[in-house]
Amino acid sequence: MTGAPVVATSPLLLASRGFADYALVDSGAGRKLERYGAHLLVRPEPQCLWTPGAPEIWEAADAVFEPRGGDEESGRWRLARPLPPSWSMTWRDVKFLVKLTAFRHLGVFPEHAATWSWLKERLGGSRPGFRLLNLFGYTGIASLAAAQAGAAVTHVDAARKAVAWARENAAASGLGSAPIRWLAEDASRWVEREARRGARYDGILLDPPKYGRGPKGEVWRLLEHLPALLGGCASLLSNEASFLLINAYAERMSGLALAGLMAEALSGRGGRIEWGELALMEEDRERGVGLSFFARWIAP
Repeated sequence: MTGAPVVATSPLLLASRGFADYALVDSGAGRKLERYGAHLLVRPEPQCLWTPGAPEIWEAADAVFEPRGGDEESGRWRLARPLPPSWSMTWRDVKFLVKLTAFRHLGVFPEHAATWSWLKERLGGSRPGFRLLNLFGYTGIASLAAAQAGAAVTHVDAARKAVAWARENAAASGLGSAPIRWLAEDASRWVEREARRGARYDGILLDPPKYGRGPKGEVWRLLEHLPALLGGCASLLSNEASFLLINAYAERMSGLALAGLMAEALSGRGGRIEWGELALMEEDRERGVGLSFFARWIAP
């Protein structure tokens, strides 16, 4: 493995129309109308600057998230009718629980369905015992998809509640005894310790937030801390490593910026780097919402 990775000269748009239990029904006026299982929900999405395509159907929403003080990440849900505390959804053979939270999220990022599909395809022909590291693993859907494909997974997230939620999802999917290590750890410090221990992985996923805190109050700022973390991840890749994939939500970040940082961290490994945007398409029209940027290194 010699030479610098080749960075793609044009972006990829990985667009999903959802799946059986999820759909982006409509969007516009700074909001999304989405179906999670049997429930219609409205959540803020500032970049939806256009006019809703079917405004009459928004009145059927079961719940609307109302931001507090102009911050779309915090607020409260206004219920039009009672909803269960949580309910089950399925993507392919992965079952998981969703619930309304005070941060507008429900425990799943549906645009990641494109990544889950790619992950399963990539792992389909992998050797037995493939070691996957999933950093900022949240509620574990990617970890479960990888475990179903035969990988031994190390799942790391700073939030103990997220790790407990991921364990619930594993049990719901019949993967309670799958080879998954569940760790509530600060990602940066844990990667540093793993490097000192000489640990190696055949594939790494990262889905860092713009801002966060570790279990001991450690502060994470994407633009400040990502370079060092990505360099640490590069040192954890085995000689037979297959891929490294990063996804990021930040207005000042781009897929090309992620690709450039990744190329620097993986200098000498060869291979190629694809980059672009994850998006959701409305179920009945050719209109989509770009939601995050990604870059992925693929071994030669």
